[in-house]
Amino acid sequence: MYQRYAAVLCVLAVLGLEVAALGECELARLLQEKLRYDMRLKYMKHNFPINYTLRVQHEEVLRTANVTRLRDGKVSEASLRYLWFHACSQAVLHILEVLPEKHPSYGYTQELSQLLDALGMEYSGYRQSDVDAVVADLVKQLHSSDSRLKAVRPKALLDNCLKVLRMLFGAHCRWDSA
Repeated sequence: MYQRYAAVLCVLAVLGLEVAALGECELARLLQEKLRYDMRLKYMKHNFPINYTLRVQHEEVLRTANVTRLRDGKVSEASLRYLWFHACSQAVLHILEVLPEKHPSYGYTQELSQLLDALGMEYSGYRQSDVDAVVADLVKQLHSSDSRLKAVRPKALLDNCLKVLRMLFGAHCRWDSA
């Protein structure tokens, strides 16, 4: 099934069309495929020095427990997906910032960034008034530089991205349990 999406991506790339034409669920499914365990292990653990960590903002480490807490606070699912997009995008950008272009993980991380950019096109029409106030504040903190920093391994950042992706998009996109 994922080969079909890869084929669509290749055709779109050849034709010069934007990946954003795929839609939110298809892009999320492609991200899920890219974030497979073996790929995260290879590119985010084996290709980095032992115990290598990145200094990221505390808000960039979005875990399923954080999402559950926000759900209990009656935050909408659309707002949570919007928050996930911003947190995951920032995490991938931080990873890209530390990688030289010739690093073995650069291409993989660049592909994740491109898929997230395409997904960002889906959310580009959102205004601050379209999302819950709590999420708007968190997104604002994500993009500010005056937040607490936390040391996190690159693989752990992507592990969290995948777990929250499955949590937020699984039912929304009617995926089979993965």
